[in-house]
Amino acid sequence: MRVLLAGGGTAGHTSPLLATADALRRLDPSTQVTALGTPKGLETRVVPEAGYPLELVPPVPLPRSLSADLVRVPGRVRRAVSETLAVIDRVRPDVVVGFGGYVSVPAYLAARRRRLPLVVHEGNALPGIANKLGARLTEHVATSFPDTVLRGATFTGLPIRRMISTLDRAALRAEAAAHFGLDPARTTLLVTGGSQGARRLNQTVPGVRAELAAAGVQVLHVTGAQGGVDADAMAAADPGGPAYVVRDYVDRMDLAYAAADAVVCRSGSNTVTEVAAVGLPAVFVPLPHGNGEQALNAAGVVDAGGALLVADGEFGPTWAVQHLVPLLADPERLTRMGAAATDLIPRDADERLAAMVREAVTAAGAAGTGR
Repeated sequence: MRVLLAGGGTAGHTSPLLATADALRRLDPSTQVTALGTPKGLETRVVPEAGYPLELVPPVPLPRSLSADLVRVPGRVRRAVSETLAVIDRVRPDVVVGFGGYVSVPAYLAARRRRLPLVVHEGNALPGIANKLGARLTEHVATSFPDTVLRGATFTGLPIRRMISTLDRAALRAEAAAHFGLDPARTTLLVTGGSQGARRLNQTVPGVRAELAAAGVQVLHVTGAQGGVDADAMAAADPGGPAYVVRDYVDRMDLAYAAADAVVCRSGSNTVTEVAAVGLPAVFVPLPHGNGEQALNAAGVVDAGGALLVADGEFGPTWAVQHLVPLLADPERLTRMGAAATDLIPRDADERLAAMVREAVTAAGAAGTGR
């Protein structure tokens, strides 16, 4: 079986794509997987590193509102579909799987043109424009959250990497602490804004470094591409006290989660799914832009008691001193929050989606519509 997986841009699209690719190969090692992305996305690095071939086509950004960009969309779509058709004719996939984002619209339209079975996976609680279109072209539609409203959808959960879904944080804690230069006996706060970083998080948490240190809390701060945190200044602020470790990027997020007792983060679907799956108490600070999907992504975990939710504009030093520091000083509360989150998330979403992909190919073969 040959599979074309379309998705990219940020880790929110590339991570479930790679998790699904791995699941397909586990189910059948002879499966040939090719990824479809754009030249500027994270996929240009992480897909080849994962060992999968990558084809590139022009991105097709879809404006969220009426603007001059709308008049340019048809031309962009035609060019991207044409290049995607060329990829399909060269790779000859038996099925196309889309994860939303800029590359998915041409993938969906090209799959339709070639009469290939199509599987659509929606990562966010609130569907994007690309997947609303894709869902109209197929009956094989999957969602990451149970309450997502998308035509003909089945709740599978969000595919995450096996090193995360099978993580035993307690068993890995000592190794994780050593990896980052942390003390395994101290309460540890992980701060991460994802692959791109988050300015608000990168400003607020260093601003309460003294209060965190006074509470005996050490910090692992993953700044992302934006940076903005002076690692030397953080280390020099309290040389004999709890560590404040700064990294711009972490490849081993399993170790980051294992080292931590709580996390401050955005609430993209991948982040919400991963921290809930490993039972890590969270303070979610949703991205203030877009259509509000990040707050909706976090809602289920917050309602269950596994996380706190604070608006970006409210997450400043005052909030952190009043709410974050006391939370980190309450191990019993952290334990309750971790337990509340753990059972909400399907850990086998990668295998569920892989099974749907295989079923789509089988159904197309039975109907005589596949290659």
